[in-house]
Amino acid sequence: MMRKLAVVAVGGNALVPDSAHLSIAGQYDKVCELAGHLAAMMSDGWTLVLTHGNGPQVGMILRRSELSRAEVPPVPMDYAGADIQGAVGYMFCKALRNECARLGLRREIVALVTQTVVSAGDPAFANPTKPIGSWFSREQAEELAERYGWSVAEDSGRGWRRVVASPRPVGIIEETAVRAMLDAGMTVVCLGGGGIPVIVEGGEIRGVEAVIDKDMSSSLLAIKLKADMLILPTAVERLAVRFGKPDERRLDRLSIAEAGLLLAGGEFPEGSMAPKVRALIDYVRATSGTGVITSPARMREAVAGRAGTRIER
Repeated sequence: MMRKLAVVAVGGNALVPDSAHLSIAGQYDKVCELAGHLAAMMSDGWTLVLTHGNGPQVGMILRRSELSRAEVPPVPMDYAGADIQGAVGYMFCKALRNECARLGLRREIVALVTQTVVSAGDPAFANPTKPIGSWFSREQAEELAERYGWSVAEDSGRGWRRVVASPRPVGIIEETAVRAMLDAGMTVVCLGGGGIPVIVEGGEIRGVEAVIDKDMSSSLLAIKLKADMLILPTAVERLAVRFGKPDERRLDRLSIAEAGLLLAGGEFPEGSMAPKVRALIDYVRATSGTGVITSPARMREAVAGRAGTRIER
């Protein structure tokens, strides 16, 4: 029987939806909830690659680092990304193993710390705009920028924050390892936070202080693996046009041409759905697979075409 492969990209905010889930225990509760939906797909015969965001979690690591900066040096972003890949990967491995055991499924679940290649010449490095970490006064921010070489900027009138680049992913160092694990019948958790951003120069890998869009790197991985489906679970069950207005219309299916027109027309805001739609368009155009946006609870139905928004050729 041919393997059905889906890449599922879970957002970091899915694990920390509110202040009640800031703790590790609170996050693990959400992971267990997600594991139930993922294991249901596995019981239907799907092989899964699970990727995840890490924005809130990395933010907490950096906040702890900033609070202790008088005593210990700050944690570099690439190391913070590696840290949270291990922690969240452990949560998903444990929860998925438990859920598979409950369903009588025999699966090996493996978490892989993953590095994502970006270009040193990416224009994003010349214009860092992605705010991370704590808010500071202007004086504190400028002092930290001088001490650590940070770029800082005012953020929405709430104070000053560090800003970093968000370059486009162009390669995945562990692609071959992911393939080998899938070929061995494993379920793979990887690309946490979009992967640790690295530059490869002269055959040498060097970590960089940046943030990679998780949906874009997941799209790249799905393309390279020739996945049958790329699923982006989010807070809503379907995409909509005229969102929040009296004439709002939910969307069941879109061609990549239709999705591109709606994207260009501003129907999907840059701060929420636009990056997801863009990632799905890239994936479908390159593979002829199916892109899906839906809520975590409706993933199983969406895969069967009974829920969510599907983007196809």
